[in-house]
Amino acid sequence: MAFWDNLFTGRAAAQFDSGGSASHSIDLTKRRPSVSLTKQGAATGNLRVNLSWRMRTSDIEGRSRQSGRLLRNPSKLFKPEVVQAHTQGMVNVDLDLGCLYELTDGSKGVVQPLGGFFGDLNTAPYVKLSGDDRFGGSSGETIFVNLDQKAEIKRLLFFVYIYDQTPAFDRTHAKITLYPSNGPRIEIELDERAPQARSCAVFSVDNTKGELTVRREVRFVYGFQAELDRLYGWGLQWGRGYKTKA
Repeated sequence: MAFWDNLFTGRAAAQFDSGGSASHSIDLTKRRPSVSLTKQGAATGNLRVNLSWRMRTSDIEGRSRQSGRLLRNPSKLFKPEVVQAHTQGMVNVDLDLGCLYELTDGSKGVVQPLGGFFGDLNTAPYVKLSGDDRFGGSSGETIFVNLDQKAEIKRLLFFVYIYDQTPAFDRTHAKITLYPSNGPRIEIELDERAPQARSCAVFSVDNTKGELTVRREVRFVYGFQAELDRLYGWGLQWGRGYKTKA
């Protein structure tokens, strides 16, 4: 059971931590926290937001399987094997991607797997969750935003939360990747460890006088959606939420 409890001009490419021409990406970091989709010519079409993650095996399992090798190479004791989240024998993990939205007409709400709030791309809220990935598959979870309706969108807050009986964020390696309709993709690593945190506000999208700006947040909280709501002043009412069995 879980509870729903500096914009840059044409010099942006030089100012961001970027993956280079081969990877064609922008990394949002503490030092370079924001990018304007409008100034990149990427404020139209569908913005695709993808959550992917992998995690380490449990310490006990990893050490028992590799005990012989550890005796020969003790330094490996401090380097647990990193595997894909869906690999057989993994500790269960279920990260969920969600989005709080506020439209220009004042309506507010959430798009997320918990409760089945999958949204809609062609009518309000113009935000759509493609599905709920409970096993860390290669495609992860994806939310689409219809930026052709950007005039109807005031602000968005994308967040990740850990569903029931899963390890904390300090054992996952989660990343959010934004794929605009034009220009480089935008990547945000959830790399600030908060062992007891259950949720993380990852990034926001603000519409200010017609300009869409993506801003890195990466703020961990120890509760769930209600705590993120209070932190960012959304003002929604929250209750208990469940998932049906997979």
